[in-house]
Parts: sequence; structure tokens; C-alpha cells
Amino acid sequence: MVTQQRKYLVTRASDEAGTTTITERAGGRTVVRHLPPAGFVAQSPVVIDDRWALVEDIRSDGPNPEIRAYRYDLGTGRRTDLASQQGLPRISEPEIGAYNGLFAYSSTDSRRRSCLVVAALDTLKASTVSCVADPGYVADPVVSADSVTFSEITAPQTAQRCKRLLTASLSGGPAREIPASRKCLQWSGASLRGATVWSEVGAADPDQYQSSAYLRESPDAAARSLGRVVTDTIIACGNWIHWEVRAVKNGAETYQLHRWQPGQPRPQIVYAGPPDTAITAPACQDDQVIIEAAHLGAGTKYTEALALPAT
Repeated sequence: MVTQQRKYLVTRASDEAGTTTITERAGGRTVVRHLPPAGFVAQSPVVIDDRWALVEDIRSDGPNPEIRAYRYDLGTGRRTDLASQQGLPRISEPEIGAYNGLFAYSSTDSRRRSCLVVAALDTLKASTVSCVADPGYVADPVVSADSVTFSEITAPQTAQRCKRLLTASLSGGPAREIPASRKCLQWSGASLRGATVWSEVGAADPDQYQSSAYLRESPDAAARSLGRVVTDTIIACGNWIHWEVRAVKNGAETYQLHRWQPGQPRPQIVYAGPPDTAITAPACQDDQVIIEAAHLGAGTKYTEALALPAT
């Protein structure tokens, strides 16, 4: 399962291209079956609301890497290539952040700058949030109910490489930097109602699967440590910011999903997997956090999809 929306279920086949199918939850009728073009592979997430769905494909092998994105009309099944839409900057990196019909992505402008763009799925109206000069680039977009958080990487592949986090209000205004605990090592994060949770890990750190996480309740508040988290799992959903934590006890791995919101004294555990159960990075749809849990221990091995309320 890729995601579920209140009207639709999105699944992806195990074939090499990753055929994406969107079905009605009431009745099970298939409304879209998206097969990527030859040489392309489907990406996650699928951005979806009551009327539209955005599906992205990537071709990374060979001399001409390419990203294609399509918007489907879920009423008619008709699709539109987003590259043909005037006023909508082309997607230049496969990462897409999404929340309730808004999506954020990287685009390269006429000055070869890497820019963060936020667009509406229904109207395809877009705005540019921030840009960084080549060879730098923007990445890690995470959208919440009121803001978009992203990273800027400057001087990549050099000793001066720096990765820092910024956040911007969806209502407009300039992006502001999220002060780091360790300069230039910020990885990703999410902001909600002025609060931010973020993680930091160096590009040369031997364990990049886990990172050090922090929270700040307001732009001027002191940072509080959250300990170690699974890298690149921080999202905002509903009224909460969520992330994953990994632990090893008696040789067995366990994973938990934690959440926190402004005003709470400490994070809450909303899912604790049994030993030898791996979970996917969380996704958000209709104020529900969606994860898949793969049970890999002794006995029957199976995968289940879980939807956890985030209100």
C-alpha cells in the first residue's frame, strides 16, 4: 500500500516498474492504473485528494536521467503531463513533500538555481519559496498544515559542504533558518505552529541511518534533545509532529513511532512494534499517519498497513 485517502486506496505492484493502482474504497472499482514508461520506475509518494492524484516516475539509469509527473482526474481517469502546464516549474529532483492537496518539490530555474516550489494539486498554482545558487540545491521538503520545511545544501562534494534547515509559512513571507545544534549537519525536519523538530547527522558519519534529533517550541526557544531517531522519518500530520525510533534489546531490533505537539511536556509513543518488526517511514493523509509494519521474526512472516489518527 502506498497510501489511503478517505475515498481512495493507492497500491503499488511488485513489478519492476512499480505499477500504481488507485481504487475506490467503497466498492473496489479501479479508477487509475498507471504503468510507467519503458525505463522509468514509479516513485513515492502519490499525492491525492478527493478529485486528483499526482504520480511521479523516474529514469535514473543511462546518460539521460529524467523525471516525469502526471496528474490524474479521478472522476474521468484522464491524465495530464505536468511538464506541459504553463506556470508550473518542472520537477528536477524526485523528492516530493505533500500535505492535504499541497505538494513541495525542487525545480531548476533559468539561472540554474535550485528552487523550492509549493503547488496546489487542484489548481496547479505554484509559488517559489527559496532558491540556492548552483552547484547548491534544495532538498528534503516536508509540508505541514501551516508551513514547509526544507534543507539547503551548499558547496556539495567539497570540504566546505553545508546542509542547513529552513522553514517558511504557507501563507507567504521569507523562509527563516532553523538554528542548528551542530553547524551544517542538519538533515531534515518538520515545523508546525512555530515549533520545529529536526535531526542532525554528518555526511561522513559512519551511521547515517540514525541521527540526533532536537525540538524547539518556538523560533526563539532553547533546543531540547530528543535522542536518536531514524534519519529522514520526521513528518508533520494533523496536530502533531511524528518520527521513528530504533532500539536493539537482547539482539532484537524494535521500532517505535513517536509524536509531539506544541504545549506537550514530552513526546508520546503511538506505536511500538514487536521485536524483529521493521516499519516504513511514516506518511500523512487525511490527518492519519500511515506506516507499513513487516513482521520478520520467527513464525509467519507478513506485512500489515496501519493508519493512526493524528488529530
